[in-house]
Amino acid sequence: MTTQTDLHPRLVVADPQRALDYYQQAFGASIIERFTDDQNRIVHAAISIGNAIFSLTQSVPEWGLPDPLSLKGSPCLMHLTVADPDEVARRMVENGGKVIIEIADRPYGKREGRVADPGGHLWILSKTIEDLTTDEITRRLKQL
Repeated sequence: MTTQTDLHPRLVVADPQRALDYYQQAFGASIIERFTDDQNRIVHAAISIGNAIFSLTQSVPEWGLPDPLSLKGSPCLMHLTVADPDEVARRMVENGGKVIIEIADRPYGKREGRVADPGGHLWILSKTIEDLTTDEITRRLKQL
């Protein structure tokens, strides 16, 4: 019986093998497990980036699994904390990603930006550059 609560996002992608290759190249991800069905569709692949774990599955419209490209956008953001967001963004773009919001120092104490991967998923790449109180973050955001 499991007593720990874990949450692992599962991304739906049109081309799971391409996504796996991309995440390995862009993030240095490791594949934990990979399962296919009788039609050789990847129905589950678990991936780790550092101590973060997520998984992916192939889009299958008849199963109610659309991918961001078929929806013309992603309704969610993956927030990845990394040591060097500029370098990770560079690797993402070099491997087919697209910068949505440039990596920059933000008034709330983060260096971050947003990059879309080739499958249409949006990634916030972030690192803390200032430890700020909630009041200081609120004050700075109201000054924008």
